[in-house]
Amino acid sequence: MSTLEIDTLAPSPKPPRRVWKFFSTSLWGLFIFAAMFLGQAAVVAYLAWRGGGLDFATIRAVAGSGMVISLSVIMGLPAVTLAVWIATRCAGARLSDYLGLRWPSWRAFLAGLAGLIAVVGAWDLLSKAVGREVTATFMVDVLKSAEADNSLWLLLIAFCVAAPLTEEFFARGFLYRGWSESFLRPAGAIVLSSVVWTAMHLQYDWFFFGEIASIGLLFGYLRYRTGSTWLTIVLHGLNNLAATIQTMWLAS
Repeated sequence: MSTLEIDTLAPSPKPPRRVWKFFSTSLWGLFIFAAMFLGQAAVVAYLAWRGGGLDFATIRAVAGSGMVISLSVIMGLPAVTLAVWIATRCAGARLSDYLGLRWPSWRAFLAGLAGLIAVVGAWDLLSKAVGREVTATFMVDVLKSAEADNSLWLLLIAFCVAAPLTEEFFARGFLYRGWSESFLRPAGAIVLSSVVWTAMHLQYDWFFFGEIASIGLLFGYLRYRTGSTWLTIVLHGLNNLAATIQTMWLAS
């Protein structure tokens, strides 16, 4: 039997029985974001309580630790996954179908990787041209704190695995899916989901906001062209890994 015949006979993923539209997706998005915030804040509150109390000074001191930041990011993943699962189940859909959790082709992966390298490389050249640091101060501070806590391995898991899964499930998975099938259509969903994703990175300054927004637009376009959120998750993880390694190298 030929490859074409096998592909023809292979069952295609069943579409969800219902897709939340613009306002429903936005409301569910607030619910998912709240779940992520509570999951991350619970870690900070617990460790602050163990460290002496829940006063503002203690919470601020604890929240700046590289180990605590890593743990809070990691805890955001189960919180978001559960919230998204609830939202998709209420739509009568499987989580994997609704979020587009299907593997892309190697050609799509290589094209996406090339696009990511081009975007990040352009921003690195621009930062050097205007006399800015290539790495963000926030990343340097977190890295040094994680090294002091002997939790660098935990930081890598948080930034390169947990954060990409959490953010892509939310932005390119859930938000894009609902908004793309509303009056926004795919183009509007790409832009709006990128804006939301960029706003989730308030720890950076305006320059890195621009870089994050452009990467978000690229990821949204790849989500639209391939229908795969796994593609954006993997690329997101590779981008964070490269940024972490770059920060380690420059900081040393």
